[in-house]
Amino acid sequence: MRIESRIYEETQKLKLAVDCIIFGFNDNRLELLLIHRGFEPEKGKWSLIGGFIGNDEDLDEAANRVLYNLSGLQNIYMEQVRTWGKANRDTSGRVISTTYSAMILKSEYDEEKVSAYNTKWFPIDELPELVFDHRDMVESAIRRLRRRVRNFPIAFNLLPQKFTLPQLQMLYEGILNETIDKRNFRRKVFQMKFLVKLDEKDMSESRKGAYFYYFDEALYNKEQNFNL
Repeated sequence: MRIESRIYEETQKLKLAVDCIIFGFNDNRLELLLIHRGFEPEKGKWSLIGGFIGNDEDLDEAANRVLYNLSGLQNIYMEQVRTWGKANRDTSGRVISTTYSAMILKSEYDEEKVSAYNTKWFPIDELPELVFDHRDMVESAIRRLRRRVRNFPIAFNLLPQKFTLPQLQMLYEGILNETIDKRNFRRKVFQMKFLVKLDEKDMSESRKGAYFYYFDEALYNKEQNFNL
């Protein structure tokens, strides 16, 4: 009994944290929001945006709090990715962290509100060196994102409410890191009843212009059919 009690006490000497992997889309590139650490350990290096979980907080509540404090946004699309628990993953002590993947519309990101946190957007193929196991966390989230965008319409969270088909294709090419055949892409898109064409064009890219579309979530919920 004493041995079990000692083991039990030792297992409690740990901290629980969340780390948020925040994606945005800009200039046809998938980007990641990082913070320049102004505190130890690893002060002066780049890391994911995270924090410890409060004693009275659920995991999701902690992740939403961190996201709001460091993006100024609420009601962000977010999903849990995985939990990281190697014994020596954090130099400050025994820390178990659960990662969350989030997508935000960069035009709504309030840089002035969060300027004190010294955050910066980086293209995912130009990331700086990250602390601890944060690079592994990012790569895990990107792999998951690339799997899920082919079967679920989550990528629309990175676009404004109105978008063109060229913008949509560039978004998917940016996420998947591959060139997509235009004809095949549009053939699949036109089969999606929940993408609604508007009588309005974006004239900024060409004289002919490109029609705007929007994602109708109610229609998608009825159809529940997405395969890109």
